[in-house]
Amino acid sequence: MKAKSSFSLKDQLFNSDKVEYLATLMVQAFPDFAQEKFHQDVVKAFPKLELKERIAHISTCLHRYLPDDYGESLAIILKSLPSELDPTKTDDDFGDFIFAPFSLYVALHGCSSEYLDVSLSGLKEITKRFSAEYAIRYFINAFPDETLGFLSDCADDDNYHVRRWASEGTRPKLPWAQKLTIDYQKPLPILESLYADKTRYVTRSVANHLNDISKVDPNLVIDLLKSWIKSKRQTEKEISFITKHALRTLTKQGHKDALKLIGFGSKPDITITNFSTSTPQVKIGDAFEFSFDIRAHKSQKLLVDYLMYFANDGKKRTQKVFKIKQVDLKKGEVVALKKKHPMRLMTTRRLMLGEHQIILQVNGQACGSLTFELIEA
Repeated sequence: MKAKSSFSLKDQLFNSDKVEYLATLMVQAFPDFAQEKFHQDVVKAFPKLELKERIAHISTCLHRYLPDDYGESLAIILKSLPSELDPTKTDDDFGDFIFAPFSLYVALHGCSSEYLDVSLSGLKEITKRFSAEYAIRYFINAFPDETLGFLSDCADDDNYHVRRWASEGTRPKLPWAQKLTIDYQKPLPILESLYADKTRYVTRSVANHLNDISKVDPNLVIDLLKSWIKSKRQTEKEISFITKHALRTLTKQGHKDALKLIGFGSKPDITITNFSTSTPQVKIGDAFEFSFDIRAHKSQKLLVDYLMYFANDGKKRTQKVFKIKQVDLKKGEVVALKKKHPMRLMTTRRLMLGEHQIILQVNGQACGSLTFELIEA
């Protein structure tokens, strides 16, 4: 069972007002643009379309009301663009989703040898307003050498949105995006340029890119991070962020070398006591509660988390790791920890009634387990 949500992301990002804004920009750049018809055609289909479908639908409508000549249409789109995003910011400036149909339009109608140069340059301009990370993947797959060469130059651009685009667009496992057909190691020279970037928006993308790779080649990621740390091209604070963020999947898996690289590599010399729960049965909407004590037998850094196995229908046992705390204990020191895990319905995860299990982990090592039963409220 899942929760029902009253919030609609698709309606927040793509609605009548947003389409009117886009149409106004278009008519300013191209006076013959049928603004009212475009708006009507776009909006009337929205109730039956999901978020990505709305992007595709707007792109289709743009094609209907723009000139047949792609070069002329691209020039109109670029002329319609508002000012670039604020270059003085360094993070969390994603731009306006309403410009996503522009980059999709370029990908669908301009991904050819004839238009390759103007299309790539056009996407570079669009990404300064809203990331063209999805659209660039059409070009990477169709023209890998040319596009990667172009993105390598983008990694040195003055605009941090363009630099981030070079990393984000080449991620092996970019969510919602089409799969790349190139080898995941081909974009590594781009990451080598970007890991020393001074902008968090860029370095987070680099870390996410590495996290993608870690799911198929953990040793490569660990070796890369070691070399980056050794190079001292990045500040200690930022390379620490990149390392932890890039290794988050491996850390949750208890990967020995990953834990070592972030300072939790040693096998914990501890004793766990009083590991128990006060809620062996949990109603939906309530929380599972547990507590335990850790006694350190030597001074050490500990990463404490737990792996939860969710009740299932016999088909697939789902699991997820949840963090508890990072502690730095001295020899003989004891820390008492408590945790509440809400078992409320969510729109992003299905809950099933029945037995759930948690496994306590310290530095990736299993240190005991508990079970509880999820029941009807």
